[in-house]
Amino acid sequence: MHVTIDVSPTVQKHAGLGRYAGELARALAEHTNIRLRLFYNRQGEAQLPDYLSHLPHTSVNVGNKPWRMAVLLSQLLRWPMDTTFAAGEVFHATNHLLAHFGRARTVFTLHDLIFLHYPEYHLPYNRWYLTFAMPRFLRAANAIITPSECSRQDAIKFYKLPPEKIKVIYEAAAPYFKPADNAAALQRVRQQYNLPERFILHVGTIEPRKNLSRLLEAFQAILPDFPDLALVLVGKKGWLYDEFFQKLQQLGLTERVIFPGFVAEADLPAFFELAQVFVYPSLYEGFGLPPLEAMACGTPVICSRSSSLPEVVAEAGLLIDPTRTTELVAALRRLLADAALQTELRGRSLARAREFSWARAAREHEAVYRALAGKQHPEDTI
Repeated sequence: MHVTIDVSPTVQKHAGLGRYAGELARALAEHTNIRLRLFYNRQGEAQLPDYLSHLPHTSVNVGNKPWRMAVLLSQLLRWPMDTTFAAGEVFHATNHLLAHFGRARTVFTLHDLIFLHYPEYHLPYNRWYLTFAMPRFLRAANAIITPSECSRQDAIKFYKLPPEKIKVIYEAAAPYFKPADNAAALQRVRQQYNLPERFILHVGTIEPRKNLSRLLEAFQAILPDFPDLALVLVGKKGWLYDEFFQKLQQLGLTERVIFPGFVAEADLPAFFELAQVFVYPSLYEGFGLPPLEAMACGTPVICSRSSSLPEVVAEAGLLIDPTRTTELVAALRRLLADAALQTELRGRSLARAREFSWARAAREHEAVYRALAGKQHPEDTI
């Protein structure tokens, strides 16, 4: 069976979507017997990461917005974008874009419907595009995969999709997210990125949905009790971030909040392990990979109890209402002051993270592909 998977978000170095597509492709190559091919929009100089470069691949070189419009038009006009796909082949769209590839069966990963929950947190073009295109992509797909039951229920609620068409397959942390066995490696990362001895960590794009302005308020509130503490924010600027940086100035925290800039993926596990606590106060997530990566490294986690995040963290971390800064403050104070609780949560985190596996996810994806490949007509769904 031939399967082509879109790894454009990996090539373009998108955070969560990029890690999902890349790790899924790696796991499919290592843990299944399908004949895998990669597809991506390389946008100029972008290239496959080394761990995927040995796999067969094909690409286009189109700007992001023109490519999105071309993909949408291919669905609206039912015009096949690539005739090299065999009739029995499966194409897996991972990037919220489903091109029409003739008679290929199609799988669509619906990561989330955040643009419907929080339209004000999306740029106008993105909001317009997703509002118009998403229902068409979901109807056109032969099968839909979501990374959480939360996203599955959203799809059923907003688009009235048949529940049997949607399969929940959980993501996992990459294998290199694990406790370090080399103190020298941790010290190298601390020195290279000039990290303080004690810090709170957040990993994610700077955008309103991540709720980082409230994290700043909570951090300021606990500083009198923990004057040696810093806040480290790993992640690039996304969109609509002016309010966050204004808040940073207003609270007088510019010297206490550290932005390491670009962090190599291989160094991220050390960031997690060096942190006293990982905090993820996001308002809404389709899955929430950073908390799982933190848990895989044995880092105590404070996380929102909203959307899909309780599915991921469960009892392994402290869950808070992301709209109530007082709850975040209380959780931070409790965890930072209680060494026994930190030790307990480290153990829970490691145990919880082991319940998620890319090998299992790959086999579950393969089952979806094979079910589709057995259908006689691409209009059939599962």
